[in-house]
Amino acid sequence: MAVGRRRAEERREFEEFAHARGTALFRTALLLCGDWHLAEDLTQTALARIYASWGRVRQADNTVAYARTVLLRCYLSHRRLRRSSELPGLDFLPEQAAPDQDPALRVALLAALAELPPKDRAVLVLRYWEDRSVEETAAELQLSPGAVRVRALRALTRLRRRLAPQLDTLVP
Repeated sequence: MAVGRRRAEERREFEEFAHARGTALFRTALLLCGDWHLAEDLTQTALARIYASWGRVRQADNTVAYARTVLLRCYLSHRRLRRSSELPGLDFLPEQAAPDQDPALRVALLAALAELPPKDRAVLVLRYWEDRSVEETAAELQLSPGAVRVRALRALTRLRRRLAPQLDTLVP
């Protein structure tokens, strides 16, 4: 009987965790892949993997970082599969833009971000959208801090080059 209560308690803890962090994981997945439906799939896959090993995960020092790492690995794994020739696009955007932001600039930035290689995109999302340190980003992506700095610099250079022709019209 004690095993049943322990499992019920673990399930309740996981449900609380998933409810509290699910939206943030989805937002990160959407920034990574640029496709609403794929972001939902990646989030669900990550949560399923976390649930499957919740007994160990809940004992981790930082369950949020663990969950984000699982999500990143799901995303990178999906990108490696190459099941089809489809490329993620920005065909579907949320109904409302974030408050006090220029929607045209956001769309242009997301489109430019979608053109980056998966690891470069993951570095930028973690460093600048998720506001992670170089060391945290390196640990989550299993890269050296130097590799994170180089990837971030090169990816930002590519973004600037891609957005340069539109900057006059996008930024007042």
